[in-house]
Amino acid sequence: MKLFGTDGVRGEAGTFLSAEVAMKVAMAAGIYLKSRAVTNKILVGKDTRRSGYMIENAIVCGLTAIGYDVIEVGPMPTPAIAFITENMRCDAGIMISASHNSFEDNGIKFFDGHGDKFSLEDEEQIEAIYFDDEKLQEAQVTGTKIGKAKRIDDVIGRYIVQLKNSFPTYLTLQGMRIVLDTANGAAYKVGPTVLEELGAEVVILNNKPDGYNINEGCGALHPKGVSDAVIEYRADLGIALDGDADRLVVIDEKGEVVDGDQLIGALGVHLNERGGLKGSGVVATVMSNQGLGDYMDANGLKLWRSSVGDKNVLEIMKKEGINFGGEQSGHVIMHDFAKTGDGLVSALQVLALLLEKKEKASKVLRPFKLYPQKLVNLYVKKKIPLNTIEGLDKKLKELDSENIRHLVRYSGTENKLRILLEAKDAKLMNKRMDEMSQFFTKALNV
Repeated sequence: MKLFGTDGVRGEAGTFLSAEVAMKVAMAAGIYLKSRAVTNKILVGKDTRRSGYMIENAIVCGLTAIGYDVIEVGPMPTPAIAFITENMRCDAGIMISASHNSFEDNGIKFFDGHGDKFSLEDEEQIEAIYFDDEKLQEAQVTGTKIGKAKRIDDVIGRYIVQLKNSFPTYLTLQGMRIVLDTANGAAYKVGPTVLEELGAEVVILNNKPDGYNINEGCGALHPKGVSDAVIEYRADLGIALDGDADRLVVIDEKGEVVDGDQLIGALGVHLNERGGLKGSGVVATVMSNQGLGDYMDANGLKLWRSSVGDKNVLEIMKKEGINFGGEQSGHVIMHDFAKTGDGLVSALQVLALLLEKKEKASKVLRPFKLYPQKLVNLYVKKKIPLNTIEGLDKKLKELDSENIRHLVRYSGTENKLRILLEAKDAKLMNKRMDEMSQFFTKALNV
């Protein structure tokens, strides 16, 4: 069994991610961290899923059993855990969340003492320890060496200050009306608080989590409610977060969703105009539209592409000395203010852009045209290696010959095959997508 996917350990709570698995993962991570421990403290936060109670207690058991002290902070956004881990000088931080997945799933994400996500090498080391029963047994301590746990409920204030510090001090949201959908998730308290403290009038949607309604028909995956509310309340902007608030979807004053690549383009160029963009470029993923690349070229900037996943975006950002990047899906990384994708930091940068440009969102946030692009997700029972599928190479070469950009990959967090096609000719692209979908439906017995 493989534990780690593209973003930590994730699966159905109670089956794949049982209490036993969570405890063993925590023990394995703790053993791995022991050799570099400085404060012997690990921070643990979670989103609003009911299963978070079970997994949180299991993690605390695992860590204290091998001698670590644990600080529990309750429901907090994923980027808040990254920030507070470093701020409170912890050896590591653990976030319990399955991000945008439905409540049945849950996950475990790890951050090091600097608030950065664990590397692939870190995860491989932890996974090796997880399957070493002898090492897990030997690491357990007794007597005065057993760790302790305590809950701290007021750390939200530290994160609120950090968020407000990311917003220019010479600006205020006074006079702006904003619709905010917190997806019944981890930002249900902090999101409205920050916007209101900066002066905005906030229309709040889906901020009453009950353990089961996280992401349910709301938030970044389902922004229609925000779109409708923007029109109804004549708001200046709509913001939809996902369950752990590390991504956002922006809706303009007309109630229309802003494409993630256009958002990255608008923010990146504005950052450069203000002299705040480092590395003369922006990092996006292989999923991003070629229109973004053309827009970067037109503004004398370079577009770097990474594999899918904000961790991969961040890796190239660090390597190339770049402080801004993101994913088409809404993970935007403003590295001067956050160590990972942060929906609220990104939302504040969007609002600052609108105020400085003194223009409507529908104009400012669509600075270039997108090439026709289509993404299809096919549910699969088994992830058959793509390089073993007969006839696939031929299909891809045919797409290349027609100048159709393509990306075919399995999701790292769900049993899905993702097919992305992009071309200047939308009619031809749609035809080829139908053919590709039929091909994979037959090849994978979907």
